[in-house]
Amino acid sequence: MSDIPRERLTGSLRRGAVKKHVAAVHVSGKLTLLQRKLSNVLLLNAYDTLISQPVHRIDARTLCLMIGYNSNDQDTLKASLRGLAETTAEWDMLDEQGQQEWGVSSLLSYAKLKGGICEYAYSPALAEKMHDPKVFALINLNIQRRFTSGHALALYENCYRFVRTGSTGWWDLDLFRRLMGVSDSAYYDTYKHLNAKIIKPAVAEVNKTSNIVVTPETRKMGRTVTDIRFRIAENPQLAILDLDDGEGMRNSEVYARIRALGVSDRLARQWIGEHGDAYVREKLDYIAGQGGVKNAVGYLTAALKQDFRAESGGASRSSEVSPRNQPTSPRAQRLGRIQELARARTPTQRDADKRLFLSQLEGAARDDFERYGWMSALNARAIIAFWEELSPGAFDGVAPE
Repeated sequence: MSDIPRERLTGSLRRGAVKKHVAAVHVSGKLTLLQRKLSNVLLLNAYDTLISQPVHRIDARTLCLMIGYNSNDQDTLKASLRGLAETTAEWDMLDEQGQQEWGVSSLLSYAKLKGGICEYAYSPALAEKMHDPKVFALINLNIQRRFTSGHALALYENCYRFVRTGSTGWWDLDLFRRLMGVSDSAYYDTYKHLNAKIIKPAVAEVNKTSNIVVTPETRKMGRTVTDIRFRIAENPQLAILDLDDGEGMRNSEVYARIRALGVSDRLARQWIGEHGDAYVREKLDYIAGQGGVKNAVGYLTAALKQDFRAESGGASRSSEVSPRNQPTSPRAQRLGRIQELARARTPTQRDADKRLFLSQLEGAARDDFERYGWMSALNARAIIAFWEELSPGAFDGVAPE
């Protein structure tokens, strides 16, 4: 997630520009809280190849763990996927040439479960819209896990994409009811009921739970409320909510040293998250002491993977890197398995794994994991249990301590 592109202003949003930026992809509100969370996880998993790859895959156990329901409950997963395939996304906006464009698409063009893998696809038109950060806002999974109400998450999703402009703009109440998924209920035709049961509770949860604060405003015709909009500001409690998406990591000395070698932001954060500050610093110090290293990035990659140590003489800098000694203690074997499991994941999955595990930690345990990653000794048992649940049998053959 921290490597997912955020909303940003473009030339069309600069002051004095003729064209107005309109972020107007609306997803039908008839989704349960679980389905909304599932939709966001699937989009995050697919984002890196959303345009270049027509079909996306994620293992079902990972998907269930990230959403927070029993991974053995296939019926719930099937029902949720079915709901996404039956849900429509609609857009009405100006294209790059200033021409009005309207479109509609099912949220998922198809989904299937086979061999423990969830395979799914988006329509090309919708994939293009969702990949454009000016049009469709990706939702931070660390935030969405905090929501307990589907209406609140729906309001957050539909407001968050306007955070840069400060307001959603006016929505007529019919549209707003559709976005909240209550358009079929005559009870909510009355604004008094809509406000008491939907708007006020959703606003309260968004402001308490997320990284934005929303304030509703209404417009009337006579005494009848006809339109609603939401003023949006960044939540001043952002730091307290600990939702900074990698900024703290970017301020570390180890991160700066890795970047100075020419390593990308994403890979630098991946290494720190996977191995922890101390382990990466040790390898950086080791490489700095070698002298004459021509390919520092390649050498660091090998040092991290093969655990080069000064006392063991490290490895030669020839084309063939000497393999490290195989770990013999049960603890070392488990750590080795964990590193292998983490390396086998895609970059997006690695970020999601870390965030999912972090969401279960508090206090000193959380601090230790943020510093040492999967090598955190304080969280060793919990880490093993996490990976065992994610990959059953991962530690088969390793003796208990």
